[in-house]
Amino acid sequence: MTKTYYELLGLPRTASCEDVKHAFRREIAKYHPDKVQHLGHEFEEIAASKAAVLTQAYKTLGDPDARAEYDARIGERAPEPIVSQPSQSTREPQWPSNDERRVREAAADAGSESSPVDAPASSHPAEQDGKASEVVRRATVLRFRRALEIEFGPQDPSNVTGFDVACAPSKSGLFAKYPPRVLGRVVPEVDAAAIAETWGLAARTASGRPRDICVFVIGPIVASPGELAAAIKKERAKPGAAGGKLVVIPVNSRSWHAHIPTDAPPVVKSLVERLRG
Repeated sequence: MTKTYYELLGLPRTASCEDVKHAFRREIAKYHPDKVQHLGHEFEEIAASKAAVLTQAYKTLGDPDARAEYDARIGERAPEPIVSQPSQSTREPQWPSNDERRVREAAADAGSESSPVDAPASSHPAEQDGKASEVVRRATVLRFRRALEIEFGPQDPSNVTGFDVACAPSKSGLFAKYPPRVLGRVVPEVDAAAIAETWGLAARTASGRPRDICVFVIGPIVASPGELAAAIKKERAKPGAAGGKLVVIPVNSRSWHAHIPTDAPPVVKSLVERLRG
């Protein structure tokens, strides 16, 4: 069912013009170009489309005459007006159609997490930043999953406590070595505390098999190489669980630059290149 403009902005029908303004600023912040430009061309297009709909809602509900006409129309359960999209020549996304569908569904899910319809609008900066961060987090997870699919092929999704993504590729031949298990975790800041917490979570997932575990810790803020190296060295000095080697890879989700340990399996470099691409 198509949402009304009030539902898109998380507003009751009795909202004032000032409420409409605050709600629009809150929702549009989640799709600002600065929030999504590092996530790739496809997500930028999705964000632009969502922003266009929110802008149309703001223009309609912020104008008393247009709002009265709109209220009469939705009161009669008439179809929503079609929002015209900017006429601009952009290349079509090159992902297969099923992948594009997953991107759009993830963006729609993230965008639907607005306040309840009867809740008052809020323009608190912390609330805006939190919702925007959630949209970016979901897009980052989606990008990482896509890189894994390109590298290993379609994988059955598995849930591992504390991680956003988990992948355990099967070996390619009878005498082949098991590929590393790959875990991904998106955090607000990749620092010593995040490394220690992630390392502990990953160590508890060891199955006892001679299989390496590669853990990607991804975030928009990354500590200095010295701090990260010291944190990883400290964790490596602790007694480890039986099984393969545990490798932690800090990644900056803005530039997709990664601190790759010298003993990391070759697949780590390949995955980082796919993330950058």
